[in-house]
Amino acid sequence: MIIKILGTWCPKCKLLQRTVEEAVKELELKCKIIKVDNMEKIMQYDIIAMPGLVIDEKVVITGRIPDKDEMNNILTNRK
Repeated sequence: MIIKILGTWCPKCKLLQRTVEEAVKELELKCKIIKVDNMEKIMQYDIIAMPGLVIDEKVVITGRIPDKDEMNNILTNRK
């Protein structure tokens, strides 16, 4: 699984990264987490608001931070 966090590394972007990392650790997933801050690359995903969460090249969330349960659910259903 490849997880991309799209953003400019504002507080919301950093919180999304922390939420993802905690969920990955808790679920003991083997995946690669990539931070994407290049606006040209971010625009390729056609998101309207940041941060964005992309899993295996599919946009999953934009413009908000999921809570722990939602993040765990998203990652569990992607195994």
